[in-house]
Amino acid sequence: MRRTILTLASFATLLAATFSAPAHAANDRYCLQGRSSGYPGNCQFASYQQCLATASGTNAYCGLNPHYAFAQQRYYY
Repeated sequence: MRRTILTLASFATLLAATFSAPAHAANDRYCLQGRSSGYPGNCQFASYQQCLATASGTNAYCGLNPHYAFAQQRYYY
């Protein structure tokens, strides 16, 4: 019984994490990129200045998040 409850709780947590990710899309416009970060890197920065402050003193740089840059554009007529 305990194992079933633990399994269901883990599954519910996984579903919540999976479906809540797009809500943070506006806060991840810039990525800290470098050799240790991989690609696209650490994409948790809402502003370029925040990213630059974190990159300061390291061998990393900041770039536009590819998920944000290549998102489908909305056209209003």
